[in-house]
Amino acid sequence: MTANNETPARALVIYNVHLPLGDRNQCREELFTVRCERGIIEKISPFSAGHDYNADDCILLDGKGGILVPSLCHSHIHLDKCNILPLCDDLVSGTFQEAIQVTSKAKASYQSDDLLSRGRALILESVKYGVTAMRAHVEVDAIVQFKCVDAGLLLKEELQHICDVGLAVFAQDPLFMSQGDAEASENLSLLQKAAAKPGISAVGSAPYVEQTLSQSRLNIDHVFDIALSQDLHVDFHLDYNISPTTKPLTYYVIQRLRGLDWKKRMPGKHVTIGHAPRLGLLSSEELRALYEDIKDLPVTLVGLPQTDMYMLGRDDPNRPRGTLRVTELVKDYGLDVAMAVNNVGNAFTPQGSLDPLSLCTFGVAVFQAGTQKDCNVLLEAVSNTSKRAAGYPCHPALSLSENDAADLLLVHANESIQSLVLNPGYERTVIKNGKVVASKRAVEFVVHPLRI
Repeated sequence: MTANNETPARALVIYNVHLPLGDRNQCREELFTVRCERGIIEKISPFSAGHDYNADDCILLDGKGGILVPSLCHSHIHLDKCNILPLCDDLVSGTFQEAIQVTSKAKASYQSDDLLSRGRALILESVKYGVTAMRAHVEVDAIVQFKCVDAGLLLKEELQHICDVGLAVFAQDPLFMSQGDAEASENLSLLQKAAAKPGISAVGSAPYVEQTLSQSRLNIDHVFDIALSQDLHVDFHLDYNISPTTKPLTYYVIQRLRGLDWKKRMPGKHVTIGHAPRLGLLSSEELRALYEDIKDLPVTLVGLPQTDMYMLGRDDPNRPRGTLRVTELVKDYGLDVAMAVNNVGNAFTPQGSLDPLSLCTFGVAVFQAGTQKDCNVLLEAVSNTSKRAAGYPCHPALSLSENDAADLLLVHANESIQSLVLNPGYERTVIKNGKVVASKRAVEFVVHPLRI
């Protein structure tokens, strides 16, 4: 017993597992044993099939030849407007404007119990898939006031033992109500007050919803001012179009970061740019120039392919599609790019699950990226890079080392990163701070036709 009469935490020993090792993050054929204690990976050693692992001082977990990788992260998820389709009017056109309208109407019916129930379900389901950290957006506007923020803060505390829930107070609606307005509306003051609440880690907005370019830039300026005053990360939903005639606002964000001397004044504070499909239209020369512009800044792009592919291109009879080309931007241009679910069960993204690994499989087709290196990039995008985008410490690579944080995902049916990305297994065990916090198991049977 400890001094305060608590039973000391027992070590977790995960044996008979494949690990991604080495510079290429490939899984070697041999199997390993990983001992986790005090929240870190204490020891990695070769697995011996004849060894007796029935130790009394630890908890044993047989990996059965599965693969152990860093846990997953939602770098961009909307906590408050998940699974609200039953609250919305029927979808007719599927356009972004319709999604805004039906969602605004549904928000008027939000109640605390409903927000807590849906948000809790999202977090719990995410953890079962392997998520141990998330950047959760909670909206602030004249309709919901602080309902979403307050629900998020309660859930953050309630579920902190299984998932780190980093809350970003977020203005989806414009800060300026009319095209000629020079002064911001009540939405700005509400965002400022929400950002000052204890427990908030980021502030963000969607500058593209403003009616003029100058108002979009002022929106960005206001968000940076809030972040500086409250010492917060920043999360912009930006450049949500595939129009070659529209200049990306990402350039203005970079300009402001330089002008604010962000890296020096805000050490450790990250700036995330979500969506940004417009950047997919940049030429090779423009992408190389973009890398040079931001390579020394704490900036990560976050692709949201399920939302982008569903929503964009509807006003063009040719129905073009567009989203950040994650694998290409990372491999060919060195940009820091994560990938995230964004929404589930609402008018912006009615389809899909909360499983970040499903994005990897989707990405193989969308980006035509199925090589070993591609698969490494895709898995990094929903694990380590997503954690960095959301302001969390992360593993330096997919490979695991002693003294790394013991936030891990064991996928039982896969033996390599490539197989994990191409066809992720259902059965999983999720570990946070060296403790098992969730597990998914399947019950399967087939009725043989000769035995019916």
